[in-house]
Amino acid sequence: MNNSTSRVVITGASSGIGAATAIAFAKTGARLLLAARGEPGLKDIAQHCRDAGGSADIRQVDTTDAAAVAKLASDARDLLGGIDLWFSCVGVGVVGRYEDVPIADHLRVIEANLVSHMNDAHAVLPVFLAQNRGTWVNMISVGGFVATPYAAAYSASKFGLRGFSEALRGELSKKSQIHVCDVFPTFVDTPGVDHAGNYTGAKLSLPPGSLAPETVAKAVVRLAQRPRNMTVVGVPAIALKLAQFAMPNLGAATLSGFMDVWSGHAELGEDTSGTLFDPPASASGSDGGRRHPERRRKAAIVGVTAGLAGLAAALAWAANRKD
Repeated sequence: MNNSTSRVVITGASSGIGAATAIAFAKTGARLLLAARGEPGLKDIAQHCRDAGGSADIRQVDTTDAAAVAKLASDARDLLGGIDLWFSCVGVGVVGRYEDVPIADHLRVIEANLVSHMNDAHAVLPVFLAQNRGTWVNMISVGGFVATPYAAAYSASKFGLRGFSEALRGELSKKSQIHVCDVFPTFVDTPGVDHAGNYTGAKLSLPPGSLAPETVAKAVVRLAQRPRNMTVVGVPAIALKLAQFAMPNLGAATLSGFMDVWSGHAELGEDTSGTLFDPPASASGSDGGRRHPERRRKAAIVGVTAGLAGLAAALAWAANRKD
């Protein structure tokens, strides 16, 4: 595929990784159709794409609506003359102990993070099959390998996405020019933190070392030229697989201990469903703005303290399991 003439659809394009990826593709001269729920964010990113040298049209779409996604795929095929790459980047989250989060919020996370990606694939695969080529990029996260206590629905959605992709690759194994590519970033500094539902009683933050959204965007753009089944951004893929299969319970217990300590020491916050049910009222861009030197130092101190406490909790859990 020649990126200078590639035809790209991105869902979840109004902010965060989706927005950064749209701009990155635009810099290659790509023709883009951008979709998301929020019109202000879409208009903002589309203008950034045009300024970067690409062309960009927008559609307001809630990707949990299968009929709306099917129409998006039809519009893209007609507008662009075909689809070379479709990037499914819709993602939401809600943080809190499972029993403290309203079940409606859990359900919305599953709908947005899993069902909407299934809708995307169901809409674009017939286009790819008719063309006999195309690349579907599925944004997952390391949460597809490592369980995330305090975000149980998010964990369920990401584990589900990984299995869904593997099943699709099996079905498409004889179609050598149709690719299903999974992307697994670690923590990324995007507005998603501000958009998340939160029932922890504390203000959400990010750990030190979080990635810039542009770092993930570059990895997605590379897949247009060199598709691969699995792309991990921020940690070696082999380490991720070993952690999952060698000590999955220890990893979850460590993270749970970290969250217990963090929620007791973080700045107080109010319970909110964030933007789970309604899009942001204004444009929020791609960057979360948390990677500042003065914040990193403070975050590092808090992170190390909480991490040690989490490790202690995990070791205690492991010792109790042996008793």
